[in-house]
Amino acid sequence: MFIALSGYAQEVITAPTTTTPKKGEFFLTWGYNWSWYSNSDIKFEGENYNFELKNVKASDRQTPFTFENYFLPKYITTPQYNLRLGYYFSDHYSVSLGIDHMKYVVNQNQTVQISGEIQNTGTDYDGIYNNDTVFIEEGFLEFEHTDGLNYVNAEVRRFDDLFTLHKKIKMNLLYGAGVGLLIPKTNTVLINNERYDQFHVAGYGLHALVGVGFTFFKHLIVQTEFKGGYINMPNIRTTANSSDSASQSFFFGQYNFSVGGSFNFLENKKKKEKQ
Repeated sequence: MFIALSGYAQEVITAPTTTTPKKGEFFLTWGYNWSWYSNSDIKFEGENYNFELKNVKASDRQTPFTFENYFLPKYITTPQYNLRLGYYFSDHYSVSLGIDHMKYVVNQNQTVQISGEIQNTGTDYDGIYNNDTVFIEEGFLEFEHTDGLNYVNAEVRRFDDLFTLHKKIKMNLLYGAGVGLLIPKTNTVLINNERYDQFHVAGYGLHALVGVGFTFFKHLIVQTEFKGGYINMPNIRTTANSSDSASQSFFFGQYNFSVGGSFNFLENKKKKEKQ
């Protein structure tokens, strides 16, 4: 795509003299993300334990790229994806709802500090801890938001034309901010408890973003964006026992690549009225 655009750019690159009319336009985009997370303190509370792990490292989990994984409808929601539906209430501003399906995996085989207590589990982990060290491994903790770290959010975005590239191709700048809920499906195995993996409203998030997009023939959208924000989850389910929970907060970064389309109902209505 960029090779083609560079070829067009040699012919025509002009700053827009008028703003593309966007008011009344709906848009729908779909794409994929790559995510990064700051280290996090994670607190676990339950009938036989109350402890906190300090400065825990975590990573995202990319699905291997194959045609089946990324393009067949049956598997299309398996990778880390972004879906967004929005409406332009003016030529420059839109409101939208979307879901950022990220994956968050606590790295195994790392040593972290632990404070608190674990009692009556019948394991070697029973004890009282005060800034001691523990090795995160199978048998002690497996902790993943892998189906996933679902951030359901609302956004306000601003849209501006930057350049016109060869007639029907425009380069756009977009930026904005949003807020939403975290509804993770947390895959957890904690000490001697059975694996637990169910959806649950766990907390909230805040974010801001900036991106660059291309509009082809008014209706085809291709865009890239960087998003960064803060996630706070005070109520994460960890076991089948509803009194057991975990809490954590961290910062995240995200790179998104999306494609989509738009349709302006007001424009279509005006054409019909003229006919």
